[in-house]
Amino acid sequence: MAKGYWIARIDVKDAEGYKGYISTAKPAFERFGANFLARGGAFHELEGTARARNVVIEFPSVQHALDCYNSVEYQAAKAIRKQYAEGEMLIVEGA
Repeated sequence: MAKGYWIARIDVKDAEGYKGYISTAKPAFERFGANFLARGGAFHELEGTARARNVVIEFPSVQHALDCYNSVEYQAAKAIRKQYAEGEMLIVEGA
């Protein structure tokens, strides 16, 4: 079974408010076996328009990644995130 990966590109508008998203999302990430491979940090913009925060999260499977996103726990966190940040997220299947 291939692993699943969340790829998120985010611009945080309010760092203090965004902390509420991080703490609220934590139980969902723990429940679905999330492993953070990249979480912010330095990056090199090569093509296109970059966002300030780039995150790659590995899950045991694509289904785990989808279930995490659709979970009650994560949807509560998403509501907070949308108040304090904007960006793009997608799930990809590992090779």
